[in-house]
Amino acid sequence: MGAFLIYGTIDMPDWGDPNSPPSVHVSPRYIKKTEEETATPNMVTSVLADYRGYDTLGETTVIFTAGMACILLLRRRKEAGKAGQ
Repeated sequence: MGAFLIYGTIDMPDWGDPNSPPSVHVSPRYIKKTEEETATPNMVTSVLADYRGYDTLGETTVIFTAGMACILLLRRRKEAGKAGQ
């Protein structure tokens, strides 16, 4: 499985390559059309909230669920004898 994953990354462009497909096609579109399509002047906010809203919602749900699990696991429980007092 590890060899398969490494084989799958051979064709990937170098990190930060200005000629990679996301840098050539996706980024310019966000820069040019973000305020027109989303009516949000902040580009980062529009990408996170409007273009990738479902992804951001999923990440928030995972973090909330992990936090609630930690609270439930680490909370202090009252002793059975002192609960009635």
